[in-house]
Amino acid sequence: MKPVAPPLSAPEVTDNQTLPQGWRCYLSPDGHRYFVNSTTKETTWKRPSCTSSSSTVSPKSLLPRASSSTSTSSVNGCQASRSPALPLELPDLALQKASLDKQKRAEYIGIDAIGGESDGWSFGGAEVSDGDQERAQGVADTGAQGEERRGEERRGEGKAAAIAAGVGGGGAMFWRRKSPGSTSPARRQNKEREIKETKMTINGVTFPLPMSMPEQQLLKPNEWSYCDYFWTDKKDPQGGACVPGFEVLLQKQFKGKHLQKEMAEFIHERIKIEEEYAKNLSKLSQSPLAAQEEGTLGEAWAQLKKSLSDEAEVHLKFSSKLQSDVEKPLLTFRGDNFKKDLKKYEHSIADLRKQLLSRYAGVEKARKALADRQKDLEVKTQQLEIKLSNKTEEDIKKARRKSTQAGDDLMRCVDLYNQAQSKWFEEMVTSGLELERLEVERVEMIQQHLRQYTTLRHETDMFNQSTLEPVDQLLQSVDPAKDRELWVQEHKTGDVRPVDMDI
Repeated sequence: MKPVAPPLSAPEVTDNQTLPQGWRCYLSPDGHRYFVNSTTKETTWKRPSCTSSSSTVSPKSLLPRASSSTSTSSVNGCQASRSPALPLELPDLALQKASLDKQKRAEYIGIDAIGGESDGWSFGGAEVSDGDQERAQGVADTGAQGEERRGEERRGEGKAAAIAAGVGGGGAMFWRRKSPGSTSPARRQNKEREIKETKMTINGVTFPLPMSMPEQQLLKPNEWSYCDYFWTDKKDPQGGACVPGFEVLLQKQFKGKHLQKEMAEFIHERIKIEEEYAKNLSKLSQSPLAAQEEGTLGEAWAQLKKSLSDEAEVHLKFSSKLQSDVEKPLLTFRGDNFKKDLKKYEHSIADLRKQLLSRYAGVEKARKALADRQKDLEVKTQQLEIKLSNKTEEDIKKARRKSTQAGDDLMRCVDLYNQAQSKWFEEMVTSGLELERLEVERVEMIQQHLRQYTTLRHETDMFNQSTLEPVDQLLQSVDPAKDRELWVQEHKTGDVRPVDMDI
């Protein structure tokens, strides 16, 4: 059996005798010396002489080769096939079999990759075809035949064994079977892409797309509650800036306060009319007009004038009641502190909304950073296939670590965004319900005092009716004959009638 190219950890032996140019001596795991030609990739157990020819089998035939007609594709920043554009200088090869713990079989060996989950093998995080799997397994079977015979039962537990290939003099790349349950930034990005397909973000708030998920149930069905219908921003019909839904609720409260003030002004004008009316009635009741009317009609007329004075008193009381029972409550209900309280709600929601927008900006920034890291990883992976140098391989390790870190940062930013949106959601619900309660309270208060106005008005009418009752009674008792009798008795000049003159 031919020896294989040394693994990265195989010790190089300093041979006492001079070797031909290009040959190196290594120790196998069982302590035997073997020799490798770094130029021709030939291996042999025999010490080469200066005239030694290349008669051994090269490990090149054991590698999976890429067709020159196959285009290079990348998966999660890693190449799935080798680039045919440039001839690759194949490195020294080492074939080794790893015995792994059950819980760690699916982990990356050597270079960590960020590829997505798959049922196939992966190389640097990329999907590998079935043919490549067979060739890779063939290399493992050929290069580690003795070890596999001794560990047949361990190999049956899974395909966690890997093929390590030395690149350029010290680097290593590994084949491995991917874990079906592992999580990677690429998978996270796929999940983010799925979220984008079913959800949309408007002004920093994430909403489900129509028809993408079951219809949401209202928080308070059949009540037309504030907490169900003011989540999105309202577009300005004149093309101005959008108005947040909570701002619409606040404007309703401010408008209600203004309308309440206008109602108080209206009642005040009504009070002024009543006062002026009472004043004019009182003045008219003292008018001397028709004061000389006599008899029962004179009594009725005097009573009518007196009723005006009584009616004036009733309207003065009515105006006073309007002021104390209607106008004043409308003016004093939720004074200046009410606006300050509304401002507190506004500032609280605005601060949470700003925090939400900031978190969303962080998510977008992290998403872009992840895309840049994966693109950088893909570029460096392509460079690795061309350069095959230790430095490039180290760059890939760093790029993968950064890409993984970018994925973690994205998930952290998404978590922070969701927390901020949850806080904003809770504050919107509680504040919306509080504004709803305040509006109900305002409407019920106005209803109560306007009903008080109508009650007072009915009472005023009743008092006015009572002042007119004596007038009605006297008018009903007016008797023209009686008035004539009384007037004649008082103003008669004599009851002896004239007679004819005698001649």
